[in-house]
Amino acid sequence: MKKYILLDRDGTIIVDKHYLSDPEGVEILPNAEDGLKLMQDAGFGLIVVTNQSGIGRGYYSEDDMNAVNSRMEEMLSKSGIKFDAIYHCPHAPEQNCNCRKPAPGMFDNAIKEFKMVPTDCYVIGDKICDIELGLARGASTILVRTGKGMKEEPQCEGKATYIADDLLRAAEFIINR
Repeated sequence: MKKYILLDRDGTIIVDKHYLSDPEGVEILPNAEDGLKLMQDAGFGLIVVTNQSGIGRGYYSEDDMNAVNSRMEEMLSKSGIKFDAIYHCPHAPEQNCNCRKPAPGMFDNAIKEFKMVPTDCYVIGDKICDIELGLARGASTILVRTGKGMKEEPQCEGKATYIADDLLRAAEFIINR
């Protein structure tokens, strides 16, 4: 059975530009492409799980977000990287949904769609909400020090399975485990 890695988008795969709505602003983080390629080549499925409260706040539309995602996918496809799915939460925090990380809604959807075993999965992100998402379903968790990761690291110590400098170091940890 295929194993999966659930990844945050902003600050983990691409540079966090705070409510990014223009696909021209997409920048892949250093070592992210190599890390994703290593994970995929090791047989892992790659799934993006991203909070996009800018939609709920009216800052940009789902079409804008989809254009940003498409640009990210296009840039990474040059290395043969393909995401199995991209899930997003469009809600603002005050909307109290079940999909905004750390709530497990997006992970639960992926579990159903891909028949995955959550304890065989990894969740990687740059914030405590990413770590808590993984913990909610028994997955291994990795905090990356990119994006907000350095600032969030003190909250994640003792909770994250591993803390890595970037996606390449996270991939090396997973493969060597």
